[in-house]
Amino acid sequence: MTISFEGKVAIVTGAGNGLGRSHALALAKRGAKVVVNDLGGARDGSGMSSEASQAVVRLIEENGGEAISHGANVANFIEVQDMVQQAMDKWGRVDILINNAGILRDKSFAKMSLDDFKLVMDVHVMGSVNCTKAVWDIMRDQNYGRIVMTTSSSGMYGNFGQSNYGAAKMAVLGLMNTLVLEGAKNNIRINALAPTAGTRMTEDLMPQNIAKMLSPEAVTAGMLTLCDDDAPNRFILSAGAGGYASAEMFESDGIFLPGNEQSPENVRAHWHDVTNTDNQAALKSGVQQSEKFVGKAMAYFKYQQEKSQQEKSQQEES
Repeated sequence: MTISFEGKVAIVTGAGNGLGRSHALALAKRGAKVVVNDLGGARDGSGMSSEASQAVVRLIEENGGEAISHGANVANFIEVQDMVQQAMDKWGRVDILINNAGILRDKSFAKMSLDDFKLVMDVHVMGSVNCTKAVWDIMRDQNYGRIVMTTSSSGMYGNFGQSNYGAAKMAVLGLMNTLVLEGAKNNIRINALAPTAGTRMTEDLMPQNIAKMLSPEAVTAGMLTLCDDDAPNRFILSAGAGGYASAEMFESDGIFLPGNEQSPENVRAHWHDVTNTDNQAALKSGVQQSEKFVGKAMAYFKYQQEKSQQEKSQQEES
């Protein structure tokens, strides 16, 4: 099986360098027409330049592909709308959105300013929201869409000094989980990529010999499986250094306590059963959790009712 993007139009945000650049080049190589988006700022989000994105466009064109550059700040919805409109004017559709743009403002929470926290949230969370919102109706109307969110182990598992980044990277998973449900009937599939790569975002966070192992191209190989015709849905793919793994949130089966036993002491007393993973499951919507707990309560009351009727029958017989 060959994964192809012939006839598809893709928008890749933050595509001037690193992972985004790798994603854009790979999509173009496999036939996609690509919008190379990059504000051209520094790693912390300061400054702007179109040089990097235009260089990626030139490289795609030199290899026989089609691409345009756009310097939209993903945190600005008006600029994002203009970017999407330019893609529509040129190619008439948008099939794929790779939400990759991001910045870092790392500090421990005690030392971090609220401005730095908010800026990272704006770029990663609202950037993903803005870009997704701008293409959502287009994808619904054409009954086809593939969206990739970029999450991180910093969000799923935590990383010292990245409370803002970690919070943002978990937020995009919450966005994905709901959009999967809302987009299903229109063949819109949303997945998430959790990359580990040696880019300018991480260049001073790891030794050089390790960074060389963590090539952006290794991550992109995984990303391409999340946005083709046969892409999964609601899948979190972790990728780095040639390794690929799935990540998923599971919930234990849990317990039920009747009203007269619902106290913190009893919850703690049943902690082993609360945390027992024997029958854990990956829930596919928030309502499934409610259904599970209500089901446990109904089963308990049904048992109590049957038990009471049985005892009553035994008393009558005696």
